[in-house]
Amino acid sequence: MTVREIRLFGDPVLRSACDPIIIGDARAAALIDDLIESVQIPGRAGLAANQIGVSLRAFSYNIDGEVGYIINPVLVEVSGEPELMDEGCLSVPGFYFLTRRHPFARVTGVDLDGDPVELSGEGLMAQALQHETDHLDGHLYIEGLEPESKREAMRAIRQASWY
Repeated sequence: MTVREIRLFGDPVLRSACDPIIIGDARAAALIDDLIESVQIPGRAGLAANQIGVSLRAFSYNIDGEVGYIINPVLVEVSGEPELMDEGCLSVPGFYFLTRRHPFARVTGVDLDGDPVELSGEGLMAQALQHETDHLDGHLYIEGLEPESKREAMRAIRQASWY
């Protein structure tokens, strides 16, 4: 198990949809171990595989002390009127922007044994489920910002020391 380096905005791996994981692939277990260890650093709520440079469909989460993962997740349900929420991203460090998210979300996928997994929740869990599945689809949260907010966000990101 290894804490992996986070890929930052501008890295092409963050802009491509991730490939499904083939259950039984020995590399999948190592990826999940790395995702779990990497998400346990304080302040991290979720981590998609492409954020550590692996273009495969899996993410880990660390919400309210519950740490886990899901393989090949699909966002199957969102409900409630989208609300503006303060949101950050490990791949856009140091910034938080108001982002529209549904107050409830549900994803389905599998675990390393191929057994069904369903994750759902409200609040931070709903936000994380939407955020991480967006990552796996090759989308960063700043893409969904209101036009004026997006311009301001891009201006600030371009001036960041890590950019």
